[in-house]
Amino acid sequence: MRKARLIPLYLVAHDDPDFAAQTRRLRGLLSDVAEIGDPLPLGAQLPAADGVVFPQMVGQAYRRLEDFRRLGLPILVLTSEFGTMAMWDWEIISYLRAEGVALMAPYSLDAARTACRALGARRQLRDGRFLVYQDHPGEAGFQPGIFRRFYWWEEECSQRIGDKYGLCIEKRSFADLGARARAIPDHVAAEEWARLREEVPREGVCDRAVLSAVKLYRAVRDDLDSEPAVLAVGLNCLNESGYSDTTPCLAWDLLYAEREMIWGCEADIVSMLTKFIIHRCLGVPVMMTNLYPFLMGQAALHHERIPAFPHVDDPANHVLAAHCGYLGVLPRRFAAEWKLRPRALAIVDANATVIDARLPAGELTLVKLGPTFDTLSVVEGELTGYAGFPDSDCLNGAVIRVPDGHALMEGLPSHHSILFGGHDLPGLGLIGQVFGLEVERLGS
Repeated sequence: MRKARLIPLYLVAHDDPDFAAQTRRLRGLLSDVAEIGDPLPLGAQLPAADGVVFPQMVGQAYRRLEDFRRLGLPILVLTSEFGTMAMWDWEIISYLRAEGVALMAPYSLDAARTACRALGARRQLRDGRFLVYQDHPGEAGFQPGIFRRFYWWEEECSQRIGDKYGLCIEKRSFADLGARARAIPDHVAAEEWARLREEVPREGVCDRAVLSAVKLYRAVRDDLDSEPAVLAVGLNCLNESGYSDTTPCLAWDLLYAEREMIWGCEADIVSMLTKFIIHRCLGVPVMMTNLYPFLMGQAALHHERIPAFPHVDDPANHVLAAHCGYLGVLPRRFAAEWKLRPRALAIVDANATVIDARLPAGELTLVKLGPTFDTLSVVEGELTGYAGFPDSDCLNGAVIRVPDGHALMEGLPSHHSILFGGHDLPGLGLIGQVFGLEVERLGS
């Protein structure tokens, strides 16, 4: 995680006792998420930084409006001894906002820390890259009629991400990766598995399948070892699954455990970006899955090969969440239950493996960046339980209650959604301010 680089600005004097004491206090409270530099007066030429912080507000702020407007950096107001805005600042904050000055005034220390993490993550994206393995996505392979519809493989999508965040999307051959993985000797993979086997629960997975999964993990890890700037890695594992005799599910779990690497099922760079931002800024467990709203009826049931949705009292406001036969790729660190199992989908090699895991029941948020990268769609729901159907493509899916299923249907940007436990609309609002996103809450 990158620490935010903040410049403390003063309106009176750098040696004003209140300003100096609060600056020292903030350096201690935010030491793990921010580097607070030397104080400068408002209006001074600023060095490179992620934002500015005002440890003190006084009435002169009303008479310095143009200096505030010219700052050109995100503004934090943290004037209380507890690392938050002080209630006496509402007058000044309201005035500046009414005059078009965007600023963040966190009212809890957790929120202040979220803002700092977001500022650090924004710089990390500018300096980093996503690595995706794919060859001809959607053009051939399996189920091209479905996969060729996905925006994340369009060059426009990569270009927009680069334009907005400065992030580089590096594409490499999945066919080459698969060949390099298969070329790893069995004894090398077996030695690696001997190191891991006590940590990784499995059920029904044969030794050959395990070795194939470990080989793919080794091949990806070797690439990452030579690319220190990679922030997330993805692979077109379903549409082009013919390039490999396994799936990357175990690799994604191991790479997160070892280096907190964000992963991308189906090489979905929009999901990868959403996960990176949410995880880095809020510090919460994240995962991607498919959403099957009950309102979709047969269109959803047919795809998952299930006879009916689970019985609930209010079906219009429920969603079934499942991906690759189970809930989806969820690292062990985030899971209430976790096992590696044999593949569930016929679209992947018979030797492939999949993760069967569960998030804890309770409050849950669904979130996803929109296709123009200026909106963040948010649904605050509740994970009420799990449902599985034998001989189907949903052996262990999550049942999620949402506030308004019709609003969800109209507003979702994708069938892929990012889940995280709990509700944090204020934190998402701070993320929106840092990354220039309008937070769209679907349903009340």
